[in-house]
Parts: sequence; structure tokens; C-alpha cells
Amino acid sequence: MNEVTVTKRGADRIRRGHLWIYRSDITKTDDDAGGSVVRVSDTNRNLVGQAFYSDSSQIALRFLTQSDETIDHEWWRKRIRQAAQRRSGINSTTNAYRLVYSEGDLLPSLIIDRYDDVFVLQTLSQGTEVIKPMLVELLVEEFAPRAIIERNDVRVRQHEGLQLTMGTLYGEAPAEFEILQDGVRFLVSPLSGQKTGSFLDQRENHVAARTYAHARALDCFSFAGGFALQLAKVCESVIGLDISAEAVQAAQRNAALNGSENVEFREANVFDTLRDLESSGEHFDTIVLDPPAFAKNRASIKAATRGYKEINLRAIKLLNPGGVLITCSCSYHMAEGLFLGLIAEAGNDAHRRLQLVEKRMQARDHPIYLGVPETYYLKCVIVRVLD
Repeated sequence: MNEVTVTKRGADRIRRGHLWIYRSDITKTDDDAGGSVVRVSDTNRNLVGQAFYSDSSQIALRFLTQSDETIDHEWWRKRIRQAAQRRSGINSTTNAYRLVYSEGDLLPSLIIDRYDDVFVLQTLSQGTEVIKPMLVELLVEEFAPRAIIERNDVRVRQHEGLQLTMGTLYGEAPAEFEILQDGVRFLVSPLSGQKTGSFLDQRENHVAARTYAHARALDCFSFAGGFALQLAKVCESVIGLDISAEAVQAAQRNAALNGSENVEFREANVFDTLRDLESSGEHFDTIVLDPPAFAKNRASIKAATRGYKEINLRAIKLLNPGGVLITCSCSYHMAEGLFLGLIAEAGNDAHRRLQLVEKRMQARDHPIYLGVPETYYLKCVIVRVLD
């Protein structure tokens, strides 16, 4: 096994619970270690653990264990089984969920999503890319899927010096098929849709929104209708907005699939449309804001804050007294405190008093590992306009 030596700062980071060591904290490594599992020691030769080593990314080490255990085929089988067992209560309401959430399941740089009997795999580091054939073999042995797809077309792989690829790794993958999410049917296309086919991390927030929704609703950044089609079950009418013609088309097809006749999807720029709705004197009782990540890095936080502030201000102005706002940020760099603060400021600027009803996060199949704060990225805040 190749060996890597790290600084005291790097070793302490792992011993405090994180799973990453950056390149700046490596003092010695073997030249041919890229993509392998390495033994990591501190400068006193004490074991820190075993980790995937990358010879390209600034995240040079992703830790699998802090012990001397053997990391082999059966080790990976056990970890994947454990992840599946932790999700045993989820599949009573849905047949589509995240089976393995990388660091959240102590399996760094590995994502496995399950869409009924089709599995979608993402190997996001040199280490998981090397063992991809073994992972496919294990999934076939453990779950007997109809197909396994790779969606390795994500930019993070470029930091690892890996190509962007997607395709079928096993079986025959249908171009499109149906999934069930808490009573709502959706058509998904894992080989062509966004993410791995659906935004699974918002699944439970879709249901929570339905709990508070009423009367006339507006769903902004609606994508394939995840929020809108849950709201349609309890609201008189729902308007869904998305700038993507492809997303609007998908949402309309999902509405037809569910017989949701009180939903209208429009291709529109949300920022412009919110201003137009305000100018024309429109009002709503329920508004959902689920934008894409505005803050993709630390440098973009200031601009992202302005964007979040504007859409929340516009939405709050459009709500009737007693109306509910379900507002989200999927940006890790947009901290919860900062997000809550800008919502409060938006309420003050709109001269409306707000009541925080519920704070939510990503769905249970995207668990947060407390040692790695980066695993907590999705904030979903539900507020009520009091007057």
C-alpha cells in the first residue's frame, strides 16, 4: 500500500471528524498513488487512517476509515448494505431515492441514486473511478437492477483530471420511465435530465409544502413540477414558472400524468415575472421559491445574497395576509443564518411581519455528516405573512 504523510494540521482535521485533507497539508507521498487507497500517517508515523488519494484535486485525501481494516470487495459491500438499511423506511412512500450520499454515508465521492429498478452511479474522484467496475458488480449482486447508468458528466470530475462521461454500464436503460413520489407520478430520463434524473433532495419538502399550502399558489423555478403537483392536491389553482422550455414541457406532461387540471406551467424569467405580477396587482396565498444555486463559491456570496433578497422581497409583497412562503437555497456557501437574515430583511423592506413556521433541509436520504459541514447544503424555510 502506498503511504502519505500529512502535517499535524491535516491529521487533526481528520481526528476532529472531517473526511478531507487538502494538498497543502501533505508532506510526502508516492508518485504513483493517484486513484489508490493509501495509508496516511502524521509526521510522528502515527496512523491517521486510509483514504483515496488524488494527484490532481486540491482535496488530495478523502478518508474511508481511521483504522487499519482491510478495504476490499466485502468492505464496500458492507458499507453499501448499511446505507441501504438506513433507508429502509423511505421506500414505503417512494421508489426513487438516494441510496448512497458520499460523505454523508462515509463513502466519499460516491453517489448512487435508485429510480425503482434503475440505478444511477456517480464516481466523483479518481478513487471511486478506479473501483467503478467493482461497484457495478456489487450493485448487480445486491439489488438485481434492470440497468445501471453512470452520470459522470459533472464538473467536479474535472478537478480530478477525469473525463465527463455518461451512459449505460449494465443492462438496458429505458430512455424514460415513471417513478412515484409520495402519491405523485413523475416521468424521469436519467440519461438526459438534470442531476441524475430528478431533484430527490427536495422530495420531503414537496410534501411539507403541501401541509401549509392553500388557495392560490405560485411555484417559482418549478422544473418538472415537484412542488407544484403536490400543491395542486390542496390548492384551488397553481401557476408554475420556469425559464427552461424543456422543464415546462416536462412539468406539463407530469401534470397530465396525474390528472392535475388546476395547474398551469409557464415559460418565464422568474425575476421579471415577479416584478410584473407585483405591478399588475396580483396576489397569492402560497408561493414557493426553489431557485438554482446562486452561490456556487465563496466569491459569489455577495451577488447571491442580492439575488435571494430580491426574489424573497418580491414574493413577500405578492402574498395575502396569512399567506405562506416556502423559500429554499441549495447553496452550501449560503449559510442558514445568512439565509434567514436576508428573509427577515426582505420582510422588513416589504413592511410585512413574518412568522417562521418551519426550518427544513435536504431529504433523509441525503443525511448530513456532522464532521463534514459541506454535506449540509439545502435550506428550506417556511414562513407565514401575518399582516
